[in-house]
Amino acid sequence: MDHPLLFTACAFFMLMILMTWVAYRLFYKPSRFMKQLGAPVITSESSVVAADLTEAEPRPLVTFLQQIGSRVSSDDVDVKDLRTDLIRAGFRSEHALAVLYGIRAIAAGVMAALCFLLVMRLPNANLPMSVMLVVFGGVIGWILPKMLLERRAKQRQEIIRLSLPDALDLLVVSIEAGLGLDMALQHVARELQLSHPQLSEDLSLVTLEMRAGKRRADALRNFAERTGESEVRKLVAILVQSDRFGTSMGESLRTHSDFLRTRRRQEAEERAGKVGVKLVFPIFFFILPSMLVVAAGPGILQIVKYLFPMMKSIHG
Repeated sequence: MDHPLLFTACAFFMLMILMTWVAYRLFYKPSRFMKQLGAPVITSESSVVAADLTEAEPRPLVTFLQQIGSRVSSDDVDVKDLRTDLIRAGFRSEHALAVLYGIRAIAAGVMAALCFLLVMRLPNANLPMSVMLVVFGGVIGWILPKMLLERRAKQRQEIIRLSLPDALDLLVVSIEAGLGLDMALQHVARELQLSHPQLSEDLSLVTLEMRAGKRRADALRNFAERTGESEVRKLVAILVQSDRFGTSMGESLRTHSDFLRTRRRQEAEERAGKVGVKLVFPIFFFILPSMLVVAAGPGILQIVKYLFPMMKSIHG
């Protein structure tokens, strides 16, 4: 009776995940896109740079995770790496690290408990194997949140990289219209709040750092370190060198924007060229067997129906 219940639970969770993904793709994501298109034009009177950067009061669950994570001991190297990943993933709160450690501790405990329950149901399970399985489950629960965080950071870096050409076009127009670099960055951050919120947030932090008295070059380098994206590092190098040597910043940015779009087109062509090779295995393992069953199935049935009885009658 346990196995049908387990199969039913797994089927239920898989169906729930599938329905959630379909609802997100069909309803939530298009509605969010239409909301961005239908929003009013941003003006300097109706928006304030970095208005969304204020930290809201934490919820009870976040407070609970923070209290658990504050009791978890860690070394300085691990703390530094995790803090960098949190910043690049967009979690800039001072309590984000403690919350992450709380999530890792709870995930490790839950996975260890599930493995323990699994071991209790296994017949003839020896003690060393059971202990190793429980420890393995705890280690997986401890590592999994970090892997998800690194994936989130890479996704955010990809979003920022794809939004750079639009930001560069706006920056070129602002600079050529007579604005200084500081005001141009502020204007671009304000105009990209709806279309590219991740890049707008980082540019808003750049303007806030410069307002606080930090040198422009240092604020731009901090921008590159926060994102961790190689294209942002190139952009920061162009801005710093153009500002230092007095070269034409608009022409440099326009050239870099054309380079980014050309590189994006080349990457798309490269991915399109790999499609044929990637389709070999799905075609061989899934489509080809189905075609063979459809094409050769009637013939095989006829052979089984007529040839085998004939062979038996001959031998008889």
